[in-house]
Amino acid sequence: MRVLHLIKSLGLGGAENLLLATARRDSPVDYSFAYFLPWKDALVEPLRQAGAEVTCFPAKSAAGVLARAPAVARHLRRHGIDLVHAHLPVSGVAARLAGRMAGVPVVYTEHNLMPRYHPLTRRANLWTWGLQRAVVAVSAEVAASIAVHAGDKVPVQVVANGVPVDRLRRDPTAAAALRTRLGFAADAPLVGQVAVFRSQKRLDHWLTAARKIHERLPECRFALVGDGPLRDEVERRVAAAGLDGVVHLPGLQADVTPWLSAFDLLMISSDFEGLPLVLLEAMAFEVPVVATAVGGIPETVADGETGRLVAPGDPAALATAALELLADPVRRAAMGSAARRRAESEFSTDRMLTELEDLYDRLLSGAGLP
Repeated sequence: MRVLHLIKSLGLGGAENLLLATARRDSPVDYSFAYFLPWKDALVEPLRQAGAEVTCFPAKSAAGVLARAPAVARHLRRHGIDLVHAHLPVSGVAARLAGRMAGVPVVYTEHNLMPRYHPLTRRANLWTWGLQRAVVAVSAEVAASIAVHAGDKVPVQVVANGVPVDRLRRDPTAAAALRTRLGFAADAPLVGQVAVFRSQKRLDHWLTAARKIHERLPECRFALVGDGPLRDEVERRVAAAGLDGVVHLPGLQADVTPWLSAFDLLMISSDFEGLPLVLLEAMAFEVPVVATAVGGIPETVADGETGRLVAPGDPAALATAALELLADPVRRAAMGSAARRRAESEFSTDRMLTELEDLYDRLLSGAGLP
């Protein structure tokens, strides 16, 4: 079976990292990968090092991506692709058009709630919705959003994201080296997040919570790992809150192992999510999470067992929950161990890909989804 994963870019986002985990798995499926934005290519070389074929169909905009559909169709025919698996709405539209031209079935993964997309993107997504064989939703909430906005004319299956749990383990040596480099005391609490700096992450709320935590726990330090369109705004907010030297902004990191190994807590302040990959990675690293109860997060975090959940839009509640855990290292350690066990049993790459490959088999054999 030859499956092409098609995505808008191969930068360091959550959906993109799922593809890297797919390429690294020993699988009977012959996976290849294609993308459109040539300047977002951080994962191209890692994919090729994993032995995967990667193709770029260069485009500069959403309209340019859709204009590349005929080129994608030619690629499908030339390489004997059996099935296209598309991610994110613009590449989903291009995949459906190309699949229709080439006579190749399309599966699409919805990573977010449909109302969160730009109206034109959402309209194009729904206009071509019927040109695919099946949809994968990364959480039950995402599936419910699809039912409301797209109906049931295309079957939907929930397949939660997964991470390569067996490859993800705390590295105390890397954590100690990171703390030394940043000038942290070995026992200083470190609260972190790894994210693209965009509005849905509500990093303004994250920084408000950080300030409240720091007022009560002055030795605590914070790290926002990542980058994005709101980088300048985040820097201004850090300075305005007097948190220079307290909140660290290391930028994009190809390897977040030292950071996740050093975090005492992962703090997520998002207004909406699908199922954030960093949450699953933190669980594998035995890091308890304090997070807003949005998207697939409540389906993943066992409140009071592997972390704490609070209502979105309430930085004070986020800070209070974090302070409770930071004051109780024994409870934090127990939550971290429980998070690791939950990641192993429910959120591994192997589990995710086994479910997806079973879906591919059923579609190509004509059995369809139940």
